[in-house]
Amino acid sequence: MAGPALIRADILEAMLSHVRREAELECCGLLAGRSGIISEILPAENSLHSRIAYEISPRDLFHMFRRMRAEGLDHLGIYHSHPATENIPSPRDIELSCYPDQAHFIVSPRADAIRPVRAFQIRDGRAEEMEISVVKS
Repeated sequence: MAGPALIRADILEAMLSHVRREAELECCGLLAGRSGIISEILPAENSLHSRIAYEISPRDLFHMFRRMRAEGLDHLGIYHSHPATENIPSPRDIELSCYPDQAHFIVSPRADAIRPVRAFQIRDGRAEEMEISVVKS
């Protein structure tokens, strides 16, 4: 079983806020921090401008990884939303996953979502749900 995803409460709120602002599209971004605790959010533009798929442009990824390196941050996760479907990894999410050691947060903007934020470890074509542990800064 995958270990818990450790994240600050303000970062969870920032993810939800981003998703709600862009509720008509899949929104996305990277998550970073130190000592295994997610303490920074790096929102990105969905270069596909799609309701059912997302992609972060290579240019945006370059800038985000450069910022992480300059600030001494570790890449700890990625997030995106599922505005029209349940917030579990889709076959496309699993197929295109590039970060097997990072938490994949999938966020729902829907008011009826039972668990609007869920996290998964995606490795070797399988997704395993992770516990989300909120930590103090």
